[in-house]
Amino acid sequence: MPLPGKFMFYIRYMEKSFTLTLILLSMPGVYSDSHSLRYVYTGVTTPGYGMSEFSKFGYVDDQLLEFYTTDIGRTVPVASWWKKENPELWEKKTRTSKANVALFRHEVKFMMKRFNHTEGAIGLHVVQVMHTCGLRDDGSTVGDEQFQYDGREYMYLDVQTATYFPSMAEAQITTERWNRPDIRAGVGISNYLVNECIERLRRYIVKGREDLERRVRPGVKVTGLESGKVTKLHCWVYGFHPRAVDVKWMKNKVDDVPTYDATRILPNPDGTYQIRVTAEVIPQEGNSYSCYVDHSSLEEPLYVKWEPRQHSAPAVIISVVVFIILLLSFVIAGVLIYKKKNDTYTAARTLDTSPDTSHQVNEEACSL
Repeated sequence: MPLPGKFMFYIRYMEKSFTLTLILLSMPGVYSDSHSLRYVYTGVTTPGYGMSEFSKFGYVDDQLLEFYTTDIGRTVPVASWWKKENPELWEKKTRTSKANVALFRHEVKFMMKRFNHTEGAIGLHVVQVMHTCGLRDDGSTVGDEQFQYDGREYMYLDVQTATYFPSMAEAQITTERWNRPDIRAGVGISNYLVNECIERLRRYIVKGREDLERRVRPGVKVTGLESGKVTKLHCWVYGFHPRAVDVKWMKNKVDDVPTYDATRILPNPDGTYQIRVTAEVIPQEGNSYSCYVDHSSLEEPLYVKWEPRQHSAPAVIISVVVFIILLLSFVIAGVLIYKKKNDTYTAARTLDTSPDTSHQVNEEACSL
């Protein structure tokens, strides 16, 4: 069944708003044929601020697979190849997500008490849990579970040992309880991440292979803006797919240049991506600067060299001469204009002093 227009708007809006979520929770990038499946669960104290009381977003690599929010009340498939599944699957997923609403409502209140945030506290508080499993290009697998409160990790699961570890003191009591021999809460989720999650990921890779494994070579443009001794170097990498990319400035193709500023990896309307990375340097003779780009569509990383502008001596001399000629022209023109105005003023004053003479002429005329 096609989605109403407001649902499509909501999808685009939530994809944008959850970019921050993925930045906060994302695993290190890979630039090969690795794949990952992740689900992000989010509960908030107060609906609004562009967020629902509870939401669940599923991703395969960087592609939004499906989502559920309490505002919509059902699971919505997003990826074109995922929409072809039996509608009964969405009903089952919807029931599961609805069951999680009450759980996260309790977790939000529990975390507020643990961090000494009262019900009357001003501000939005967010609890997030992310399950991620990954399949590397060498066939090995990885799994991960993270917990965050207001954007900061407070505990995580070590899948190899099925043990929870606190990242903050506030999570110490919880991890001790979950790790108790009679509870071992990490065993079930660890088994899911290394078995069922991986099997799901393999199926999704087959179903969406055309989209997931599309490779588009990036374009690269470098520029430099000089300001005194410092030059700000910009490297714009655009039109690439998939999303994972490594971009940095290098000196003499050996030394990394500290990044001054970098945009997030942003989507383009055609499904490709772009990013801009900036570095500040003080160019010295003998040094060269290149933008390094590594992407799965490339056989070898790219080094795009920045060429500083050359100021030739003759050009500088000509510029100085032209400036002097123009300056002299203005000075001469100013002198001539001033002299002309002065002559006109003197002539006018001569006519202004003629009444005595005119009087004499009149008197002479009368005597005649």
